[in-house]
Amino acid sequence: MKNKELLKKQIIYSSMHRGFKEMDLLLGNFVKKYINELKTPDLIDLKNLLFLEDEIIFDWYFKRKNNLINENKVTKLLKNFKL
Repeated sequence: MKNKELLKKQIIYSSMHRGFKEMDLLLGNFVKKYINELKTPDLIDLKNLLFLEDEIIFDWYFKRKNNLINENKVTKLLKNFKL
């Protein structure tokens, strides 16, 4: 299996099994939509984002606390993503 494919599988799993239902829905659907469009560096950025605690991502996304997460292509896509 290629490294990129393994990385995609890890991201898909991590995005859908967060333990916080709202984040499972948000991140799982976001990943489903964009996973095949992202290049390897973007996938690494996404994987790093998924390492953050749900509360940090939740506050950044829903409460628009912009200083919580470093901005990159993935975070820009996620910020504009709507369910």
